[in-house]
Amino acid sequence: MSEDSTPDAPSEEPSSADADPNSAPAAEPEPADPLETARAEAQRYREQLLRTAADFDNFKKRTRREMEDGERRAREDLLKDLLPVFDNLERAAQHAESASDVKSLADGISMVLRMFTDTLGRIGIERVRAVGEPFDPALHEAVQQLETTEHAPGTVAAEVQAGYRFGDRLVRPAMVVVAKPPPN
Repeated sequence: MSEDSTPDAPSEEPSSADADPNSAPAAEPEPADPLETARAEAQRYREQLLRTAADFDNFKKRTRREMEDGERRAREDLLKDLLPVFDNLERAAQHAESASDVKSLADGISMVLRMFTDTLGRIGIERVRAVGEPFDPALHEAVQQLETTEHAPGTVAAEVQAGYRFGDRLVRPAMVVVAKPPPN
């Protein structure tokens, strides 16, 4: 290769700046003050942080509002499911005032109870099994012990108040009487 064909060799042709002697030379930017550059960058980060904090605050408010709306809709749905049970219970109470037949009143109350149990099952609430089951402190609350030979010691002999669970979560433990062996 020859010396004049090297890429680093200066061009022989005059540049446009050399062509017009009246034009001003291209102004090179002055090196910026590092302190001013750091201040500008810090201000930019501060503004970005404030925007991010405001966005996050708006996100929290929106999420809280959506959760409250969801809870309100869930309560309304539950109420819509339970209102027919309440209506039938009112009808049974009105019928009880004028009923002369206790059997028909008991049948009506049994129907309302069955309807209530079905409604609870549809919304995912189930009754905790108690009588005859081994006592489980995670599901049962012992309120009394009973000396008996009818049930094995440590099993539930009677249920004082029903317990309920919603899926895997215990809503209310069953209040139970636990069997214990009679004294010798």
